[in-house]
Amino acid sequence: MLEFVELTTGTAPAGLVIWLHGLGADGWDFVPVVRELESCGAPPARYVFPHAPMMPVTINNGFVMRAWYDIRTADLGHREDGAGIRASQAAVQQLIARETGRGVAPGRIVLAGFSQGAAITLQTGLRQAQPLAGLIALSGYLPLAETLAAERDPASNGVPIFMAHGRDDPVVPIARAQRSRELLVSLGYRVDWHEYPMQHAVCAEEIEAIARFLRGRLG
Repeated sequence: MLEFVELTTGTAPAGLVIWLHGLGADGWDFVPVVRELESCGAPPARYVFPHAPMMPVTINNGFVMRAWYDIRTADLGHREDGAGIRASQAAVQQLIARETGRGVAPGRIVLAGFSQGAAITLQTGLRQAQPLAGLIALSGYLPLAETLAAERDPASNGVPIFMAHGRDDPVVPIARAQRSRELLVSLGYRVDWHEYPMQHAVCAEEIEAIARFLRGRLG
């Protein structure tokens, strides 16, 4: 089971948000965002911020850091770490199963992530046999895109997807995210797309949009 940071807002949480961090960060990275979401009117919720496992990352000269999967080249679609991606998918599914076992309905769970965390959010959320309330993919992309049509679970075809990206992102170029969005739309998914004048980051306008999405899915 992944280790995680957990916090709750309000006295009667409307649902659960599982939030996956980016490469080299940890579960604490997005904890400060919760207060910003509250100030923007996000509904009361329980937040779980898992820590990715430690592993060597090829593109960073094999340096060991928290990562959801290996990155082998600057071209994120080249030589993808399929085994690592699927291992993280399984770990997140185990975390979801833990929550449903505690009585949280899948339809009250939002899966969110930034960068690598966004990739695992899409990889996992679209293959759920019990559909989640929504998916939030920030500054990320769809991994193993060529396998989605065959592997997706029809039960999750209607899951709402929030995608946001910086126009000047040097880490995950916006063109990669746009291709992901186009593929998702071609397969019939509902994608709420947002782009902002920023790099590989999160901005205030994006936080406001996420809060609106959470109100729509959990409010």
